[in-house]
Amino acid sequence: MKKNYDIQEITMAAQWLLRQAGEKKIMALHGEMGAGKTTLVRAICQQMGTRDAVSSPTFSIINEYRYAENGTEKSIFHIDLYRLNSEYEAINVGVEDRLYSGNYCFVEWPQKAPALFPEETLHIFLHRIGETARVIEIREN
Repeated sequence: MKKNYDIQEITMAAQWLLRQAGEKKIMALHGEMGAGKTTLVRAICQQMGTRDAVSSPTFSIINEYRYAENGTEKSIFHIDLYRLNSEYEAINVGVEDRLYSGNYCFVEWPQKAPALFPEETLHIFLHRIGETARVIEIREN
């Protein structure tokens, strides 16, 4: 399943992606540097109602944002595996725990630790097709 969008339409793209995901909460974001992974996560988090500042977790590895669902405070985990060298490092920093927590997880550079992802993970591929034009492609395992 694919969707073309312009970066100015990021809110619409985030809404579309959330609808397509349905009940799935683990999303592995694939794409080259500058493809818009963090920008898309920021837009998704805004759609989910987080008031936290959403930023790239490149150096922190894991950022946690809060949102309310049915009157209950919940977590969103934004994970960036770019700086990790192995699945072992990912486990040591708590990535696996977050992936199996039941919370939303948006993971950039998932190819760094592919064996950690649950079967129900949605794989999202972002492609640049111009200066501001992008394509989102959704694949299930």
